[in-house]
Amino acid sequence: MENNNFQETEIKFYIRNLPELEKRLQDLDAVLLQPRTHEMNWRFDSPDHGLTKSYQVLRLRRDKKCHLTYKGPADPNSEVSVRKEIEFEVNNSQAARQFLEALGFQVSVMYEKFRTVYRLDSAEISLDEMPYGNFVEIEAPKIQLIKTTSEKLDLNWGARCKLSYLALFNTLREKSKLSASDLLFEEMQGTQFSAQDFNLSAGDG
Repeated sequence: MENNNFQETEIKFYIRNLPELEKRLQDLDAVLLQPRTHEMNWRFDSPDHGLTKSYQVLRLRRDKKCHLTYKGPADPNSEVSVRKEIEFEVNNSQAARQFLEALGFQVSVMYEKFRTVYRLDSAEISLDEMPYGNFVEIEAPKIQLIKTTSEKLDLNWGARCKLSYLALFNTLREKSKLSASDLLFEEMQGTQFSAQDFNLSAGDG
């Protein structure tokens, strides 16, 4: 979501039935912003993992376009994920990667997803098919709007998750003893996980 205040305010839920949730969005006359699109992400860090240790993110993302993103640490006192975000489009992903590497950063992890995006009122809802399961992200300028949107979608607010997809990946690797180093469909092929494997409850019951 374009944010002139350079702040990302969002929450995610683990979803058991993504097609049913999408139908609910359509029944609510949500506007389709992006049809199902493959997305590849490269997370960069310094050799000493300084960005990760300080809860900062430097990411190069490629779907139909290419974006370079910085995210600051999340506010630990907020009931949703609130963090500084600066994102802009770049027209050459390879040049952007070489630029970051020239500054001393290196790819620390890769991850991919299929994402479908809807807008409902002023909220942006992303239906995400991850290599380890399905999630929905709700992003909006105000926390109350995120709550209202989750209610309209019959989602359990108590099941919300503030963690990033990579933080959930780390939880899964520790709990399930996964050997995968990147969050890719090929590496996760043949695996199946429930909300409990992420220490979560399903948002859709």
